[in-house]
Amino acid sequence: MEKRWYVVHTYAGYENKVKKNLEMRVETMNMTDKIFRVLVPQEETTEIKDGQKKKVMKKKFPGYVLVEMIMTDDSWYVVRNTPGVTGFIGSYGGGSKPTPLLPEEVDALLKQMGIHEPKVKVDFQVGDNVKVKEGPFANFIGTIEEISNEKQKVKVRVNMFGRETPVELDFANVEKV
Repeated sequence: MEKRWYVVHTYAGYENKVKKNLEMRVETMNMTDKIFRVLVPQEETTEIKDGQKKKVMKKKFPGYVLVEMIMTDDSWYVVRNTPGVTGFIGSYGGGSKPTPLLPEEVDALLKQMGIHEPKVKVDFQVGDNVKVKEGPFANFIGTIEEISNEKQKVKVRVNMFGRETPVELDFANVEKV
């Protein structure tokens, strides 16, 4: 299962409220490992009102919200039953799963919104010894147990008070020893 972007239909004018409600539900229902980002596509435009130019953010697709998630029965249920959500785009029939956006569609939308997906190339792999560069575990040496390119994090097992402890760190916070 991989995370993909889906389009959710909302009541017009409720996009930001749906975004806030969904983000709260993701936290309270422990779905942070299945539902990652919620975006209301917007673009900056210039309006002239009373002879004054003003930059304003306009919704690019009124009535729609983008959700980055791993589609499971549970994650579908959480999104679908968020107040203000009327359904997913691309799902036909009562219980069918929606169709995700194509990667090139997502890239184009994110670029228009000024969001660029950082691509970090790492030169370490599972089993490598690394040193923690900063934070509460600075200067600790540990062994990489897991690498998550999607989250751009590594799980490192460090020895703390004589016990092996797994710690999740950003790619930028570790260096090969």
